[in-house]
Amino acid sequence: MKVCLTGGIACGKSLLSRYLNELGVETIDADDVVHELIPDPAERRRIAAEVFADPVKRKVLEARLHPLVRERIARFLSSSLSTHRSSLRLAVIPLLFEVHWDAEYDIICCIASSRDNQISRMTTTRGYTREEAEARLAAQMPVEEKAAKSHYVIRNDGSAEDLRREAERFVTWLKARIGA
Repeated sequence: MKVCLTGGIACGKSLLSRYLNELGVETIDADDVVHELIPDPAERRRIAAEVFADPVKRKVLEARLHPLVRERIARFLSSSLSTHRSSLRLAVIPLLFEVHWDAEYDIICCIASSRDNQISRMTTTRGYTREEAEARLAAQMPVEEKAAKSHYVIRNDGSAEDLRREAERFVTWLKARIGA
């Protein structure tokens, strides 16, 4: 079974992924693949500022990057189990529904947070202005819409320890579904 984790920006996908890794779930993150393709952080920031200000430029960039990201994720998910320490693997794809890849996955988990928490996290931990945070939110499908389209939803408006417990619940649920 192909499993995917999605969610809105600043909802906690990275922290949840870390907890899932600690619980034996191997992950590949679409954002990390993009970082491999554009390794210079300054260049990524420059490109992000440009494409979030211009939807046409964003579409052009996505048309170049998304096929490469999709192929790398497909290789990871289809590679031999003998090369992996775990039979549980999932892809972290923030824009899963926006790029219409959801039909490729058997199980979709969405991590969701309130819009206020998303904006607060982006401004305090990522250094975005409120306007930059709003632009990034506007570029994505609303997280509640993603949650409604998902098989499993994790709410992340509490503490890191709350999220760790939610990760444990999800892994238990996932193992029951895939027979791991």
